[in-house]
Amino acid sequence: MHFHPHRIFLSAALASSALILSGCPAGSENSSNVTEATTGSPATETAQIPVEELQEDLFAGSPGTSGAFVFQEEPSAGGHFSEPFSEPTIVSEGEEIETDEKCLTNSEGNQECKPAAGTIALLPDNRLLYTNALEGTENVELSIVAEFGEVSINDQSRVLSMAADGTPRWEKPQVLRAGANPDGSDATTLQKGTPFGEFLPEGTLDTSGNTSKNDGALFCSDVIGLADGSVMAVGGTDYYSEPGIDGLPLGVAELEGIKNSRIFDAVNNNWRQSGNMNYGRWYPSMVTLGSGNVFVASGVTKLIKPVYPEDPIQSGRNVVQTETYNPCAGVWTQNPASADRSLPLYPRLHLLPNGHVIYNAGGQAFNPFGQGYDQALWNIVATYNPDTQRWSDLGYAGLPLRLDEVGLGQLASTLNLTNLSEEQSSGLLGDLMTSPENLMTAFDDFELDPEQAKIALAGGMRGSTSSTMLPLRPDEDGVYRNVELLTAGGVPSYAALTNPGGYFPVAQSRVDSIRTNGDRIDYESRLTGPLNQPRWYGTNVLMPDGSVMVFSGGNRDGVVGPGLDAPIRTAERFDPETGQWTVMAEAHQPRTYHNTAILLPDGRVMVAGHAPINTAYLSSIDLQDLGFSPNDGRDPSFEIYTPPYAMGKDRPRILRAPEAVEPGRDFAIQVDDRKVDKVLLIRRTVMTHLIDGDQRAVELRITGRTGNNLRLAMPDSQNVLPAGEYMLFVSKPGEGMRIPSVSAPVTVVNPDIECLTDRLEDKARDAVPLDGSDGELDEGSLLDLVGL
Repeated sequence: MHFHPHRIFLSAALASSALILSGCPAGSENSSNVTEATTGSPATETAQIPVEELQEDLFAGSPGTSGAFVFQEEPSAGGHFSEPFSEPTIVSEGEEIETDEKCLTNSEGNQECKPAAGTIALLPDNRLLYTNALEGTENVELSIVAEFGEVSINDQSRVLSMAADGTPRWEKPQVLRAGANPDGSDATTLQKGTPFGEFLPEGTLDTSGNTSKNDGALFCSDVIGLADGSVMAVGGTDYYSEPGIDGLPLGVAELEGIKNSRIFDAVNNNWRQSGNMNYGRWYPSMVTLGSGNVFVASGVTKLIKPVYPEDPIQSGRNVVQTETYNPCAGVWTQNPASADRSLPLYPRLHLLPNGHVIYNAGGQAFNPFGQGYDQALWNIVATYNPDTQRWSDLGYAGLPLRLDEVGLGQLASTLNLTNLSEEQSSGLLGDLMTSPENLMTAFDDFELDPEQAKIALAGGMRGSTSSTMLPLRPDEDGVYRNVELLTAGGVPSYAALTNPGGYFPVAQSRVDSIRTNGDRIDYESRLTGPLNQPRWYGTNVLMPDGSVMVFSGGNRDGVVGPGLDAPIRTAERFDPETGQWTVMAEAHQPRTYHNTAILLPDGRVMVAGHAPINTAYLSSIDLQDLGFSPNDGRDPSFEIYTPPYAMGKDRPRILRAPEAVEPGRDFAIQVDDRKVDKVLLIRRTVMTHLIDGDQRAVELRITGRTGNNLRLAMPDSQNVLPAGEYMLFVSKPGEGMRIPSVSAPVTVVNPDIECLTDRLEDKARDAVPLDGSDGELDEGSLLDLVGL
């Protein structure tokens, strides 16, 4: 660890300062076009609310208000969904028009629509950043395949906040569409590789250079929360037709992954450009490393026609090269070939307590007609070691065979074409690469039960499924070693078949258990109770009572047959103690493809999204009356799910908590209820396409108690709690489920990230100190409690 001259001051300031909770602050003064859902007029600055006043409003149901954020007063066994609400205005031809409609038709005959939350992030000030998905699909007249390269538009972004009276309001960030490609997109077209391409005028074989309105969409980027509280979107989409002719909305659409990284600054409500990746990526996945750097994997450079004349060895599959981002330098560095790996799109990645990144055999199978030629390898659970920059294969998801124990720990890496030697291109390894069916018999020598192998292979990789890390808990010696990952629903990949695999989702639910001991990783799986109905594209949310809830989705794969699936509105709750799923409340709006759900600081869940592909890849044909999902465009509405624990008036409260904490240093909090016996730090969610690789909850040990004052032990490792923005929840036992508090905002710092030192010092200095006004705990008592 490096020595930092300000570290002693920072550590002391973090330990001796605390924050009185406040209400959701208003938007930045630099933002514009702030509108309320009820009037559409500019909103006024929201006052800071002391924690006691805020919680009185929350627990009492905020009488006298009519905002969409108000709690339901009467308890309900399954919880409750609020009435839907949406942005009240549309900007059409430069004019902001108040309307209840989703879209308006402009003078050119094109529809301009309200954005839907296909991506959503909880900002440090409790506002919600969200971005649109598939903007322009409403203007497809006949076929999205033929027309979308011309009619698509870069996606809008919005910031949603809550006024003190519960009224939602919206702000339009500066650089509304996040800046697109300021330097233009260097598209990887087929024309580049033709012998006569350089002699043809631009736009003869493709339309990649014809417009800036659709060359840098946020759609299909991945998003992540950085340690400084900003949000980074990486990758995205450059739309064009190939073949196609400029000016004619006719051809074959191409969706190309871009290299851009764009950062949203929550303080200034502003998007800015950061460093470009070395590879264009459409549907990549990111995860924060313990060092504070960001790891990115997968994505595809061209979705429909992944043919790269200038680099033919990469053709026909996803990007296997991985990269690492330094947030201080703003630069991406390509990792060595040992870090290459073929993964599905949006692979489900998590950071383990030993610093490795685990791929949990989940993702999206949606490139050329759904498949990569090496897709069979996506069934293998594997880990990446950032120190050695090498992958190790653990086993097939659900199969009790340890590949590393039978000498095949580098199987997938060996099969990567960029690493393949002539000797390896024949025999068993060559057969496995060229014939996925051989995976069924490859391990006969290991005396596996054939039926068990077939089941595991058919159900190994799950498409369109969430992968959720259950709360991390310390061992008896206070060390975090054990991880459990929940996978439920989704479509089987059927390893021996072409993708995207099964059309019908499954109800199967499993937990993968991982035990880390240094670089040693043990892996095994167990089935839990199934979902109450099969679910495709359900969004999981990790709750402050330790449970997991799933929202939205459909009963069939809405990518294989868009608009031909029926929506699932019922939410379900998974109890890790019993291993069972329970049906909860029913949402108002049907939400299938590109739905989102995110935990709010008060323990409720914001549910949003729904941006389907045009019906059967044609135009927007709405078949709701026949029982299918709505396909008349995107749904810009939101609704809030209130769980049963948030409906009563007996929730514990956090009265004092530090604004920032550091791994390895104890800290103290004050609560109002001596029944509190659990404390969770939950990272603020930043998610798209069902995933947030950083989503985690960490249970903190209570190592001391003086009345209502608790001493808490922080994990020693930044691999357990990477730097960033978290919510601190306390909870107590209740009937049927635990009862959590409203959260306190907490920043987990990493003093080794040089570029953040000054900002964190300012944050600690500005924190409200304990004044002892409650008569129970003064600043000296706090320092005594934490042992300083």
